[in-house]
Amino acid sequence: MVVRNLVLVLLFVTVVAPIVLYTDRLGTFKTSSSSRDEFVEDVTTVTLNGHNERLNVLPQESATTIKEPIRIVYSDTSTKSLPNSDDLDLQDTRIAVSGQVESRSTRVLSMTDEEEQDQRTNLIREVTDSLEEANDSNEHDTDTTTHKDIGEDTIDADDQADQSSDNASQNTQNMEIKHEQQSTQHEQQSTQTSSKVKKKERRKPDTSIQNDQTAMPDARVRQLKDQIIRAKVYISLPATRNNPHFTRELRGRMKEVQRVLGDVRKDSELPRNAYDKLKAMEQTLAKGKQLQDDCASVVKKLRAMLHSTEEQLRVHKKQTIFLTQLTAKTIPKGLHCLPLRLTTEYYTLNSSQHDFPNQEKLEDPQLFHYALFSDNVLAAAVVVNSTITYAKDPSKHVFHIVTDRLNYAAMRMWFLANPPGKASIQVQNIEEFTWLNASYSPVLKQLGSQSMIDYYFRAHRGNSDSNLKYRNPKYLSILNHLRFYLPEIFPKLNKVLFLDDDIVVKKDLTALWSLDLKGNVNGAVETCGESFHRFDRYLNFSNPLISKNFDPHACGWAYGMNIFDLDQWKRQNITGVYHRWQKLNQDRTLWKLGTLPPGLITFWKRTYPLHRSWHVLGLGYNPNVNQKEIDRAAVIHYNGNMKPWLEISIPKYRNYWTRYVDYDHLYLRECNINP
Repeated sequence: MVVRNLVLVLLFVTVVAPIVLYTDRLGTFKTSSSSRDEFVEDVTTVTLNGHNERLNVLPQESATTIKEPIRIVYSDTSTKSLPNSDDLDLQDTRIAVSGQVESRSTRVLSMTDEEEQDQRTNLIREVTDSLEEANDSNEHDTDTTTHKDIGEDTIDADDQADQSSDNASQNTQNMEIKHEQQSTQHEQQSTQTSSKVKKKERRKPDTSIQNDQTAMPDARVRQLKDQIIRAKVYISLPATRNNPHFTRELRGRMKEVQRVLGDVRKDSELPRNAYDKLKAMEQTLAKGKQLQDDCASVVKKLRAMLHSTEEQLRVHKKQTIFLTQLTAKTIPKGLHCLPLRLTTEYYTLNSSQHDFPNQEKLEDPQLFHYALFSDNVLAAAVVVNSTITYAKDPSKHVFHIVTDRLNYAAMRMWFLANPPGKASIQVQNIEEFTWLNASYSPVLKQLGSQSMIDYYFRAHRGNSDSNLKYRNPKYLSILNHLRFYLPEIFPKLNKVLFLDDDIVVKKDLTALWSLDLKGNVNGAVETCGESFHRFDRYLNFSNPLISKNFDPHACGWAYGMNIFDLDQWKRQNITGVYHRWQKLNQDRTLWKLGTLPPGLITFWKRTYPLHRSWHVLGLGYNPNVNQKEIDRAAVIHYNGNMKPWLEISIPKYRNYWTRYVDYDHLYLRECNINP
């Protein structure tokens, strides 16, 4: 019994007592983090034979929760909105360092008290040194970097922090890394970051220069030209002339820059040594600036150059206007040769070969009739060819061409040799219109008057009109005024489509004959989009006859493609209205010469507006006509001086006209007419 009691006591001492003791310590561990650390240290350290051994089978836990460094990524565009670049740099650096501290804290539980104390000391010293380096780096970066660099450096700092954390977790066994090596690593990282900042600083000027060059493709060309102007100013000043050595140097630099420029218009066309020449010239000009001690003479010279340049510009503008008008008046050699060649060929034909087929269709009112008054054979051919190309049924189209006596044989010969397919054609001589004489037509009487002859052939007189636009000989041609006599020319027709010889047809026009003009005589496209196409541009509203009868702001309309209702014309006596106003304008006080001003008056409140897509104007003077309008247009009009058959035509519009000319034709090759 005694033995039994002894065994129970020993059992209680050896088994129950330790359980009670350890249970009490575990309860205390749950309520306090410090007691928990002590328990873990006791558990992980087991004393065996007087030796302290580390228990590796238990999981090692850190006293604090390991947090992954926060990654902050800024795009190039978002960095401009950063609130404070200095705070961001400092915060990112602290995050990186804290990541290193927390990654090293995983090794605390596996060390002895002495090693733990040393490691904590090293970590504190490392954090302190890193923060000092971060502050120094931030102060330097604030002065040398922009918001874009801040965003990129933040990414670099996060990447470096990740690398340090990974190395710390993988090299758990190497716990005795020296603090000097860690400090050296941080210094290298700071050096790399600084070098990146410097590289970015060096890249920025190149980017800005590239943006400037993109915005102004001729920026460097302009700079070189400005240098030449400055050099000319310096070389004409007394201080420069008194220095022969500098004068020779400056002249040499001017020749170099002029050779570099040549006919260059864009920076991309400059030679490779252009920038070197620019810098050399700039240095020479800097020397010239130091030589000048009299600012008044420099200002005087610049004013003289400015006045001379303005005067030259005025003279050149006047010459340009004169030459443009002269070119518009003259006939190219090829176009002068062509009617001569055709006339010769026409008179070699038999009389039986002079007639056109389908003459019975010329007065059929059920067909589509076109009126074309021209003395230009090639232009008339383009109008006919382009119209037939888009006609749905060419056999129902009839062209009535009226020309003068000089070009009558040539015009007939061209269309005899080049018939317009199934369409019918008629060529008439204006001299055959016996009813058109000075007693019937006031304009014909005025064109033959002495005052009109003086106006055109004695332009040097002081009282003559200085505007060269109104001195074009086309205003002397009665062909230009035949549009006011359509019922007399086509007495049996109901509707006629009038076409100028400087147009190109791009669509079928037969729908115009079915339009209801609502009692109006003229169907035309209005030109209200621009101020100079209103009535006050063409008519003299200072004259009471004009101001009482017309609105100065009324919309004008365009000649070139007009559908005329000849029945309404006869009912409203349009020709009589035209004659009355022509007599009132005998002294040219109501309007200048031309056919549009009397047309605006004659068809006042008798014009039906057509859709703009029927007729697009401006291809003979405006290089900026809307391309979409050209593509949608039924007719495009080369009104202006830059006709498509002249060398001064606008190149990008010329192809619309040349596609209807066969330049391989025998007559064209003999007269050297080329596209």
